Amino acid sequence: MSYEATTHHNQMHILRHLLLRPDAGFAELQKQMKVESDAANFHIKQLVSAGYIHKNDVGHYQLTQAGKEYANRMDTDEHILERQPKLSVVLIIENAKSMLLAQERLKHPYYGFWGRPTGKIRWGEKVLETAARELMEETGLTADLEMKGLYHKIDVRRDTGELLEDKYFCVVHGTNPQGELISEAEGHRNTWLTVEELLAKPKVFQSVGEVSQLALEKHFGYREEVCHYHPEEY
Repeated sequence: MSYEATTHHNQMHILRHLLLRPDAGFAELQKQMKVESDAANFHIKQLVSAGYIHKNDVGHYQLTQAGKEYANRMDTDEHILERQPKLSVVLIIENAKSMLLAQERLKHPYYGFWGRPTGKIRWGEKVLETAARELMEETGLTADLEMKGLYHKIDVRRDTGELLEDKYFCVVHGTNPQGELISEAEGHRNTWLTVEELLAKPKVFQSVGEVSQLALEKHFGYREEVCHYHPEEY
């Protein structure tokens, strides 16, 4: 759903109010917004149209399932949606020659940086399901996959300390790769490299060396790292 209720603070007031009670009538919601009835009706209709609230059998408004998920991201004191870290998999795929699959990123941000294939975990998807799907979509390969641990990567600007990216990666190690490698596709390029060859590239994600080593361990549990980048690199 592309609509964001944050486009107007009155709609956030409605969502916050309904987040903390089973339902509410029109007059109660209008009181929360402190606006005339026409304006209140407009904002309520916006949320109904977006699928975030609906009218129940007694004529009151309540959150839909989508509305509950959306409003639950809210900071109820500040009336804003909290930004949350992204959750992805990172694929450390090893072939019979002990070389690891490397990927050059050909899209922004971090255009031209080398690292490992990654992909976002979809709603309701299991980690290894994501890993298998992303491996096939990104590289055309299958492999025997095993999750090794969780890696938290925080990227900040080197000059100001501004937060650029906040990501949690489920680190998945893959062996016995099968299939024909897709060497180049929209947004990325794939090849087999040793760790040393990868680290010698002009632009390399700072986390590559550590994540690659962690994946080769039996199980590492959880690691966390802050990485620094120049503005032009991002």
